Amino acid sequence: MINIIESLDKLLESRVRLGIMSVLTVNESVDFNSLKQMLNVTDGNLASHISALEKAKYIKIKKKIIEKKTNTTYTISEQGKKAFLKHLEGLEKLINNK
Repeated sequence: MINIIESLDKLLESRVRLGIMSVLTVNESVDFNSLKQMLNVTDGNLASHISALEKAKYIKIKKKIIEKKTNTTYTISEQGKKAFLKHLEGLEKLINNK
């Protein structure tokens, strides 16, 4: 059991970070406002979790100007995808008690 728990990614224990990674796994890219709506979180809350994921290189951020407004989109990195899948495998093992 200890090995299973150790295989879980501490960074992905947060429900918001897990939600961000889940959304980005099934979407090519997602903008800030869409993520905020999907996860039902505040701007500040989302920004802090995104910052943590970016620092770990789990996500990539792209900013562009659309009609004089900044549009920020997020994609999952290869490193992030691997970490997320490994975390999910660990959760499955924990649930199945293997």
